[in-house]
Amino acid sequence: MEQVADNRKEKLRKILGFLDLTTLEGTDNDGKVLSLCSLALSFRAKGLPSPAAVCVYPPFVRLARTALQGSGIRVASVAGAFPSGQSPLSLRLGEVGYAVDEGADEIDMVISRGRFLAGDYDFLREEVSAIKKICGSAHLKVILETGELMTSGNIRLASEISIDAGADFIKTSTGKIQPAATPEAMTVMLEVIRDYFEKTGRYIGIKPAGGISTPDQALTYYTLVEKIAGAQWLDSQLFRIGASRLATGIAGELEAG
Repeated sequence: MEQVADNRKEKLRKILGFLDLTTLEGTDNDGKVLSLCSLALSFRAKGLPSPAAVCVYPPFVRLARTALQGSGIRVASVAGAFPSGQSPLSLRLGEVGYAVDEGADEIDMVISRGRFLAGDYDFLREEVSAIKKICGSAHLKVILETGELMTSGNIRLASEISIDAGADFIKTSTGKIQPAATPEAMTVMLEVIRDYFEKTGRYIGIKPAGGISTPDQALTYYTLVEKIAGAQWLDSQLFRIGASRLATGIAGELEAG
């Protein structure tokens, strides 16, 4: 039993280092973003791993970057008409460019689900490719919003097109609709990533997000990544979990001993 407990703690420590601490609410302000950055910085003082990134809306990128300077914690920004994707592509590109200019290390974009579900697959390829170009050196995470894609076939196809168009990561959800992340959607996405790696040798990251609030839920996704993609994906360069409450729950369990 003690060995099982130690193994759980080791996994939870790793997961803490895979988190994108996130605040994406209409009530966000400077104080709320600074509080989230302070939380992200607090774990190292407790002997725990720091989260991988803090994820915010574009107007708060520069503030977060200043607050996290020198910590090694990255700044991620949603951009491109998050969470709906319902804006002309030219305007979406402008928002992405703004977030990158403000200092975002990573961009989390959302695909145009309406266009995709109408069969306009070329547009999905175009939007991901165009946004990837604007990102420059910033990593691009492409949010599929799997809860709106309805079928595993759609999730698979959207994953494949996004990866071919330049995604560095594929991500399940915005967290704004239900269902958000599910093990079923995650399984399909991981199979695409595994198959793509076997074909090309290129690593694509994965990020479940939305509704993952307990250590046990996080461990479910950790196990899926390990079993389907492989242990080499258990690294913050390839695996993230988007969450707002999960970090404190994991830290509390680890500190409890």
